[in-house]
Amino acid sequence: MGTMGGEQVEEAVAGAVALLRTAVDRDWEAARAGRLEWSCRYTAEHIAGDLLAYAGQLAGRAADAYVPFEITLDDGTGNEDVLNVIETTGALLSATLRTTPREVRAFHPYPFRSANREGFAAMGVTEVLAHTHDIAEGLGLAYEPPAGLCEGVLTRLFPHVQPGTDPWRTLLWATGRGGLPGRAPLTAWRWNNNLVIPAERLTLQGVTPAAATGLAAGGDGGFLWVEGGPFQGTRDAAGMLLKAYEAGVHRPEWGMFVLVRTEDGRAVGGMGFHGAPDEDGRVEVGYDLAVSARGNGYATEALRALSAWALEREEVASVFATTDPGNTASQAVIVRAGFTRVADDEEQFAYELRR
Repeated sequence: MGTMGGEQVEEAVAGAVALLRTAVDRDWEAARAGRLEWSCRYTAEHIAGDLLAYAGQLAGRAADAYVPFEITLDDGTGNEDVLNVIETTGALLSATLRTTPREVRAFHPYPFRSANREGFAAMGVTEVLAHTHDIAEGLGLAYEPPAGLCEGVLTRLFPHVQPGTDPWRTLLWATGRGGLPGRAPLTAWRWNNNLVIPAERLTLQGVTPAAATGLAAGGDGGFLWVEGGPFQGTRDAAGMLLKAYEAGVHRPEWGMFVLVRTEDGRAVGGMGFHGAPDEDGRVEVGYDLAVSARGNGYATEALRALSAWALEREEVASVFATTDPGNTASQAVIVRAGFTRVADDEEQFAYELRR
C-alpha cells in the first residue's frame, strides 16, 4: 500500500472540483448539504478552511493547540471562485506535505493530540471526500471517488473499523453517512490518528493497518530502518495486526509500535501488545530489535515507556511478558525494565510488572 501525501490530496481535490464545476450555476446557499445542517455553499467553504488549517498546523509545527486563524472569503465570491479557493488551499496543503520531514508531528485533538504528515494528508482527503459527498447529495449529483483514496484513508484514520468489500461505502458508513449491510448505523464518529509514545532516545510509533500491510509483505512500512531491519518478529506482528483489523477486533492503542530513534529517524525494532487487556486487567507485551541496534539499551528504554503508558490506563492492572529460558539477553531487558519473574518452566519464563 502506497503512502498518503500531497499526490492524494491533489487527486481528491481535482475529482471534487471537476464534479462541482458542473453545478456552479445552481443556488448553493438554498440547497442543504446532504444530512448536514449546513448549506452546500457553507460546506464548500468549510472544505477550503480545513485544507488551509491542516497546512497551517503542519507548516507551523503547532504543538499544543490549533493555530488561531481561519479563512474568510471576500463579499461577492461566487461558486466558481469558491472552487478556485479549494484548489488553492489543496495546493498549499500538498506543498506542505511534500516539504515536511516524516518525523514532524503537529497538534490535532483526535484522539492522541498529534498527527504526522500522513495523518494530515489522510484527514485532508477525508474532508474533501466526505463533504463533496454531502454537497453532491444536496445538489443531486452522482459522486464516487477512487477506491484507492478511500482505502488509504480507512487504513490510516479508521483502523478500528472493519474493512468492507466496498471502500467508499465503508468510509461513508464510518463517517455516519450511510448504511452498510450487517452494521448498525453510526450517529457519532471520529477518526483515529496513530498513538506515539515518547521515550528518552526513541519514540514508539503506532503502526496503522496501512503500515502493517507493507511490513507483513516484506517492505519497510513507511519507516526508515537501520541495517538489517525490520526483524522477522516485527513482520510477524504486523501480520497479526492485519488479521485483527480484517476481523474488526483491532484496537489501535493495544496494537503494535515501531521504535524510532529520535536522533536520526531510523527505526530500530518493534514492540507491542498481544491484544487488549483481559478481564483481570493483564496485558501482554512482546518485542524485537534489528541485530545492528542491539546492545544499546533501546529495548529496555522502550519497554519501560510502553509499560508505564499501559499502567496509567484504568483497565490495566499488570503488564506481562514471556521469554525462552535460553534467551538471557531478553531476560535482562525485562528485569531492567522493572519486571519480576512470576513463573518458569522448561519452555518459558514469565514476568510481570504491576501498577
